[in-house]
Amino acid sequence: MSGMASNLAKKRALAAGFGTNANAVKYLNQDFEALRAQCLSRGGLFSDPTFPAAPESLGFNELGPGSYKTRAVQWKRPGELCSSPEFIVGGATRTDICQGALGDCWLLAAIASLTLNEDVMARVVPVGQSFGESYAGIFHFQFWQFGEWVDVVIDDRLPTKDGELLFVHSAEGSEFWSALLEKAYAKVNGCYEALSGGSTTEGFEDFTGGIAENYDLTKPPPNMFQIIKKAIESGALLGCSIDITSAADSEAVTRQKLVKGHAYSLTGAVEVTYRGRKEKLIRIRNPWGQVEWTGAWSDSSSEWNSVDDSERQNVKADDGEFWMSFTEFLRHYSRIEICTLTPDTLTDDSVKHWSVCNYDGSWRKGSTAGGCRNHAYTFWMNPQFVIRLDEEDDDPDDNEVGCSFVVGLIQKNRRRLRKVGEDMHTIGFAIYEVPSQFHGQREVHLDKNYFLTHAQKARSETFVNLREVSTRFKMPPGEYLIVPSTFEPHLNGDFCIRVFSEKQTETRPCDDPVKADLDDETVSDAEVDAGFRGLFTKLAGDDMEISATELKTIMNKIVSKRTDIKTDGFSLETCRIMVNLMDDSGNGKLGLGEFATLWKKVQKYLGIYKKNDMDNSGTMSTPEMRMALKEAGFTLNNGIYQILVARYAELDMTIDFDNFVACLMRLDMMFRVFMKIDAHDSGFIELDFHQWLTFTMI
Repeated sequence: MSGMASNLAKKRALAAGFGTNANAVKYLNQDFEALRAQCLSRGGLFSDPTFPAAPESLGFNELGPGSYKTRAVQWKRPGELCSSPEFIVGGATRTDICQGALGDCWLLAAIASLTLNEDVMARVVPVGQSFGESYAGIFHFQFWQFGEWVDVVIDDRLPTKDGELLFVHSAEGSEFWSALLEKAYAKVNGCYEALSGGSTTEGFEDFTGGIAENYDLTKPPPNMFQIIKKAIESGALLGCSIDITSAADSEAVTRQKLVKGHAYSLTGAVEVTYRGRKEKLIRIRNPWGQVEWTGAWSDSSSEWNSVDDSERQNVKADDGEFWMSFTEFLRHYSRIEICTLTPDTLTDDSVKHWSVCNYDGSWRKGSTAGGCRNHAYTFWMNPQFVIRLDEEDDDPDDNEVGCSFVVGLIQKNRRRLRKVGEDMHTIGFAIYEVPSQFHGQREVHLDKNYFLTHAQKARSETFVNLREVSTRFKMPPGEYLIVPSTFEPHLNGDFCIRVFSEKQTETRPCDDPVKADLDDETVSDAEVDAGFRGLFTKLAGDDMEISATELKTIMNKIVSKRTDIKTDGFSLETCRIMVNLMDDSGNGKLGLGEFATLWKKVQKYLGIYKKNDMDNSGTMSTPEMRMALKEAGFTLNNGIYQILVARYAELDMTIDFDNFVACLMRLDMMFRVFMKIDAHDSGFIELDFHQWLTFTMI
C-alpha cells in the first residue's frame, strides 16, 4: 500500500474509534487472540516472525552481531529457565524490576511507576495472561504511541547468557511480566539497543498517553507548589529525585534518610496552619516501602503537635510515605517530573480532568521543514496550529490570572532510525498571538511577512534533541499560533503536537485551503493575429497540428536561447501534459487556437517565475515556489505542497523553469477536470473504476 493510502486508511481508522486503549490498533496487524488460538489448536508454541530470536533483535552497535556483549547469547523461554514460571506473583511490585545489561534505567523507573497505580498498570499489561492452561508462548502489551494505543504481540523467547536473563528480570527469578514487557517495548522501537539512554518521562507517556513535564528544582517557577497541588488534584503521576554527583552516590542514604539517585513518588500537597502561619507541606513515597525522611514534619516529629486535629494529616509508622515542608523539599530534591493523564485514563470522578487536543504533522525538506525562527526565510513554512483559550483558570489561591496549558511536541519513531545511523532531531516551538483579523480563521497559513513583523509571545523552554519538548504556560484568553520546528531547516521528520489545558480549549491545524482561481484564457482560432498564425504554420507542418514530440522541440529551442532562466529542457512527459490540457478534440495534438492558448499560459508562467526568482539565480527555491503558485491562482495546503516538492524539486531543493511549468500545467488540469465533473460545486465527485483509471493515466 502506498504511503498516501496508508495515511488515509489510518485517519479513517482513528475517526472510527480505533487507537483508544479499549480498542487498540493491532501492531503489525498481529491479533493476539487469533494467534494464541492457532497455537493452542495445533499444540505448538508461538514464534514471532516480526521480532525473531536473532541478533538483529538485540541491536546494531554495542549489541550488534559482532559485539562481545552478544556472544553466546541464547534465546530461551521462561519454562527453560525455571521449573514453575509465573507471569505476575502477588501483584506487580518494584522488586519485579531489576536492571540487566542494558542502559534503560529510564524505562525501568517508568515501569516501576506502573506498579504504584493499578488502573494504569491494567491498561499496559492486559489481564488474564499466565503460564497456565491457556499458555501458548505468546503474550501481549499495550503502549501509547504518538496519539494512538497499539497492542503489541511477542513470543516469550528471551535473550539469556549463562542461563540468566540478559536484560530486566525479577529479584527471585521466577516472575516474567517485566522481562516480557521490556521485550514488547523493544519490538516497538526496533530492537533492544534502541532503548539505551532516555528520559523517564518518555516511558511515563508511553504507558499512560499523558503529557510529561520536567522541572529543575534549583530554579523552580514561583508557583511550583500550586503546580504540584493542581497536578495531584487532576490525578497526575508525579516523581521526584535527588541528583547524584558520582557513581558512589547512587542510592546512598543521607543522614536524614533520603536516598540519592532514587525515584520517589510525590503523592500529596497541602497547606496547614502552624503557629499562626500557613505552612506548605509535600507528601512523598519511597517505593521501597521503608526508609523515610527523619527531619521536620516526618512521622514522629514534634511539628504535628502544633497543628489542629482537623488539619492533621494521616501520619503512619515506617511505610515509606512521609511529609516534609515544601521549603525543605526544594532544598533537598533536585528535580520533579509530572505526567498529566488523559481523561480516559482517570476512573476517579473526584479528580479534575484536563482537556486534551492531539494532532499529527510532518517536516519535509523543501516544503514544511522551515527550521527555527533564526531562519526567517523559511520559518513560515513550518506547520502551524491555532489554540483558542476562552476560560481562565479556577484558581482562587493564585494571583496570576490566565489560562493554564501545557504544549508537548514529540518527534516520532526516531529510536527506530538508530539502526540506520539517525537519532533525535533538535526540536522546539514558538507561540505567537494571532492578530484579530485572523480570529476564527483556520484556512490560512501565515506567511513570511507576518513572522518578520510580529514577535513571539512565548516559546518552548529550549530546543533540545529529546523525543519530546514540553512547556507549561499561563496566558490571557485569546487565540495563539503554535509553530513547531526543528532547529535547523530542511530536516525530514514526523511529529505529534499535543495541548493539555485546565479548561476546555480548541486547537486546530492552521493551513491554507485547497482552491484554484482559474481564468478562462482560451484563445479561439479567429482571435489569433496574422503574425502568430504565420509562426504556427511554419511550426506545425503539413497537418497543421502540433504533437507532443513537436512541442518538445519548439519549447526547447525557445528556452535554450534564454540566459535568465535555468532548465535542463522540457521532457516529452511534460509536453504530453501540456497537450492533454489544451487538446479539446482528443486526438493528442494542438490546433491553432489550442497552441495559442498554451503559448499565452507559458508566457504568463514565465512572468511569474521571473518575478519570484528573488535572487535572480535562474531557478526558484521551494519557498519562492509556494508564493509563485499562489500568484498563479493556486492555494495549496502543506500536504499537497509536500507532494509537489517531492515530485518537481531538484536534489538542492530548487525548481527549474520546465518543472515549474509542468507543475502548474498538471495542477491546472487536475482542478479543471474536477470542476467539470463536480457540476453542482459540492466538493465531491464519484468515479467508477474505468473513469478513475482514465484520469490517473492523464
